[in-house]
Amino acid sequence: MTDREQVERAAAATLARHERIDLLVNNAGIAGRGDILRLEPERIETLLATNYLGGVWCTRAFLPGLGRGSHVVNVVSVAGAVALGSAGPYAASKHAQLAFSRSLSALLAPRGIAVHTILPGFVETEGFPQRERLRGLAYRAVVTPTFVAERIVNAVEEDKRELFVPRWYRAFVVAQALAPSLVARLASRSGRG
Repeated sequence: MTDREQVERAAAATLARHERIDLLVNNAGIAGRGDILRLEPERIETLLATNYLGGVWCTRAFLPGLGRGSHVVNVVSVAGAVALGSAGPYAASKHAQLAFSRSLSALLAPRGIAVHTILPGFVETEGFPQRERLRGLAYRAVVTPTFVAERIVNAVEEDKRELFVPRWYRAFVVAQALAPSLVARLASRSGRG
């Protein structure tokens, strides 16, 4: 996903066999546990290249196959909408992806292409083993990839343009927008700031 030329070659090979793409899901992502001061510069660059630019390159490469009635799904993260210091580089990469998805929605609407932005919270995957790190309420907030996939299908079928998974994560976004200083103080006290 980070090598634009490889993405373009893969897309060209796919489009040679399938002229039309009805559904493109941009779901590449890597973890970036660590803050901006402690994470290695190379890891920060890889985070941005994978989590943000991967979706940009993929969308551009497959755009010739997308037409009226096609759907693009960008799997972002709640971290892209709620920024805490401990998730700095990861959150920044996902925030860039969120902005990309929102701007892409406006750009592709005249072509009849729907863009859906999915913002999952903690998801238990091999690359993101959440349950071994979290306890209490946070542990119960961890969802499965199947749960997220079902919500993606629902978003496409019901034309939902932006969806938090689970939905209650939206409350954190509203809290940070209304009281950013309070959220920052609470996060720093909890060790997540």
